[in-house]
Amino acid sequence: MIRQSAAKTAKKTLPEMPVVDDKAIDFETIENLFFAYRDFVSDPDAILAKLGYGRAHHRVVHFVGRRPGMTVADLLAILQITKQSLARVLKELIDSGYIRQMAGPADRRQRRLYPTLAGRELALALCEPQSRRIAAAMDGMTDEERSAVRRFLAGMQGQTVEPAIDTDGVE
Repeated sequence: MIRQSAAKTAKKTLPEMPVVDDKAIDFETIENLFFAYRDFVSDPDAILAKLGYGRAHHRVVHFVGRRPGMTVADLLAILQITKQSLARVLKELIDSGYIRQMAGPADRRQRRLYPTLAGRELALALCEPQSRRIAAAMDGMTDEERSAVRRFLAGMQGQTVEPAIDTDGVE
């Protein structure tokens, strides 16, 4: 007699999904954001792949380069990831000579992060093609239109949107 594992016999139950009016969804903007992000990260992804790195490495190199001396806690807060998620990436960047970690001046337990020269060069190499894409996309825009793009992007950050729930007939 062959016994099936509990995982194979257990029936997956899907969570109850809210009723959503798809006519109210801005699919065009959603898809444009997907495609823009795909293309925006493609150039840095190619550079990172040659080094055996990924997008997590990019984010660390970028923010440490933009805020030299930031603490590990600051970086965790910016990236909104766990210490465990950051540890491997940070160790690889330190071991490869892109990031330097030093004890804080007032609190020796505090770890401050600095880009090395190689780290700064890597961060700039990753940002340069992204900056070119932004310049090309904004070419011909007025200052007001550029400002609108920046307001839109700022407005997209940090939003928590509650799912729409159909409450018709429910009290």
